[in-house]
Amino acid sequence: MSTLSIFIITLIALLHIYILVLEMFWWNTPKGQKAFNVSPEMAAQTTVLAANQGLYNGFLSAGLFWSLFHPNPMFAKQIAIFFLLCVAIAGIYGGLTAAKKIIYIQTVPAILGLTAILFG
Repeated sequence: MSTLSIFIITLIALLHIYILVLEMFWWNTPKGQKAFNVSPEMAAQTTVLAANQGLYNGFLSAGLFWSLFHPNPMFAKQIAIFFLLCVAIAGIYGGLTAAKKIIYIQTVPAILGLTAILFG
C-alpha cells in the first residue's frame, strides 16, 4: 500500500479508537455528551447501548490496524478495503439515521482511503 493509504488508514483507525473511548468510557461525562449531543439523562439511559457501539468501533479499528501489519501485501490490501467499506457504510447509515456530520467524519475519510488504495 502507498504511504498515503497507510496514513489515511492509520488516521481512521485512531479516530475509531477515539470513538470507542467516547462511547465506552466517556459517555456519561460532559465531553462524551457534547460529542454526541445527548443530555445527562439520555446518556444515563443509553450507557449500555453506547458501550456496545463503542465496541463495534473498536472492531473497525482493529481490522484497519490488522491491514497495516499483515505480512502479505495483497491480503493486507483486501483487509483494508473490507474494513474501509464497513466504515463508509456505517457512516452513511449513521448520517441518515443519527447526524449528518457522521458522513463527513466517517464516510468521507473512508472513501479517501479506498481511493488511495485503489488508485495509489
